[in-house]
Amino acid sequence: MVKPNMKLMDEVRTTMRLKHYSIHTERSYCDWIRRYVRFHGFKHREDLLQDSEALIEAFLTHLAVNGQVAKSTQNQAMNALVFLYRRVLKRELTGEIDAIRATRNKKVPVVLTPQEVQKVLSLISGSAQLIAQLLYGSGLRISEALRLRVKDIDFGYQQLIVRSGKGEKDRVTPFPVVLEMAMKQQLQRVKVLHDNDLKEGFGEVYLPYALDRKYPQAGVQYVWQYVFPSENRSRDPRSGKIRRHHLDQSVVNKSIKRAIRQLGIAKQVTAHTFRHSFATHLLQSGTDIRTIQALLGHQDLKTTMIYTHVINHGGMGVTSPLDRLDRTVGDELNTTGIPRTN
Repeated sequence: MVKPNMKLMDEVRTTMRLKHYSIHTERSYCDWIRRYVRFHGFKHREDLLQDSEALIEAFLTHLAVNGQVAKSTQNQAMNALVFLYRRVLKRELTGEIDAIRATRNKKVPVVLTPQEVQKVLSLISGSAQLIAQLLYGSGLRISEALRLRVKDIDFGYQQLIVRSGKGEKDRVTPFPVVLEMAMKQQLQRVKVLHDNDLKEGFGEVYLPYALDRKYPQAGVQYVWQYVFPSENRSRDPRSGKIRRHHLDQSVVNKSIKRAIRQLGIAKQVTAHTFRHSFATHLLQSGTDIRTIQALLGHQDLKTTMIYTHVINHGGMGVTSPLDRLDRTVGDELNTTGIPRTN
């Protein structure tokens, strides 16, 4: 509960936790609010309430002009400040905020070929391999894969239930049948680990949306445990309790980078590349674009449409004029297009 005379940043954190924001969003918003306060040199809370729209506009313009941040970064800063004013300071922003907007170049997502996916996955091992296989086989974001709970896997219907994905929405996506044996073995390891934690007086996992108060015993139940738990227990930064959280993203990212270097693939590959590849390969195989939109959890179809760039081979589906040359002419050319000399 928010207390009178609470410091601004403490009130921001308390308000975010009351509204069930994730720890990652909390840290991001707090960072932006601190930067905003430092930028203007505020000393008192009242300073934030004088011509608020102009203050926000100046900060966002600074980010675009001097910071040269991406559009998404500027939007994140804006969201943090809107939260600060509306939820914490209880002030509606009624005036116009006409900041210089950061430009965003249209980027084509990096996509691996099926052969490249197979080679990369073969060079990853352990839990990181199974996670990478889910990123490609189910189109998950890495955060969604790591937050999977035992109860979210439905072997009977061959599907995964993604809880509170981007936009706090649940969705269903296919579970690759080929991974059934590996996943059951993984869940068996989770069961053994959880049983050992319980014997040592631990075993309670973090539950979202204050479910631990509504269902006091749910946190120690096996079905609520993470599918990919961390090797070590750690202290929860919010509650202070010692718990076993899920595996860190860095474990998967490092494994993918190591495999890419070993294969010498000249593409900027990240964990998210497997999600891009999932969507593109489904589209190439004839899956309806709206079905892919639902599987990815995109709110706007325009976001999904970006994957149509790979359906037609060649840029914009255009065949290079060099490929149209008569074969006999082509035989007379070397790879640079210069006539061969004897």
